[in-house]
Amino acid sequence: MAELIPFVAPTGGDKTLVVWELSSGPTAEDLHHSLFTVFSKFGLLYSVRVFPNATVAQPGFYAIIKFYSARAAHRAQKACEWNQLLQKSPMKVHLGTNHKAIQHQAPALNGSRCQELANYYFGFNGWSKRIIKLQDLSDLEESENEDTAAAQMQSLKFFCALEVVLPAYECRSPGVGMAEEPLNKQEEGPLSLLMKRKITQKLAIQRALSDAFQKLLIVVLESGKIAVEYRPGEEIIDARTEELQV
Repeated sequence: MAELIPFVAPTGGDKTLVVWELSSGPTAEDLHHSLFTVFSKFGLLYSVRVFPNATVAQPGFYAIIKFYSARAAHRAQKACEWNQLLQKSPMKVHLGTNHKAIQHQAPALNGSRCQELANYYFGFNGWSKRIIKLQDLSDLEESENEDTAAAQMQSLKFFCALEVVLPAYECRSPGVGMAEEPLNKQEEGPLSLLMKRKITQKLAIQRALSDAFQKLLIVVLESGKIAVEYRPGEEIIDARTEELQV
């Protein structure tokens, strides 16, 4: 059976591993690095989070690891359960559980994570983006009264339209994005204004990129080969997107 991987944050328990019995010797940062190194061998990771055990339990840590692929999570669980990969004592690795009653819609991945997922399955040279339009919609006109609040508080605004191109699949997916950044002209210098313009432009492009990827679905076949499904008419799972890390 083919596995479908959308460009949204993984939320299912079948994509989540809970790791117990982690030693208290290493620091949380060291454990995070070690866990990421070990489990990323099985598939692309969305997140690795390390937590200290409850005060009523023995000293140590536990971790929650999320994959984009349920198959990868299953492979990792089978290979790592009761294994001594990180420490002398074995660790417990269980798949998460689904709670259907409290399931929520998954947020769309931001542009950076979309690129990471696309690079993993399509290859760095397997896709590209083409910016069709990047328009400055900023309202920075001079006011007759520079002392008014409206004159001081204005905004940078950019609109972007682009398309994601996958030549091997003869597929093109359009996307649009808008970004706005508040601006106080009396407090902003030329360098600060220039930096904010670049950040706002980048955010508009990343949001358009995320919008384009939301119309695509990665199809992983039993053989391991990759296919793509284009869904232009379907409603996106969630209009909210993860915040861009600038």
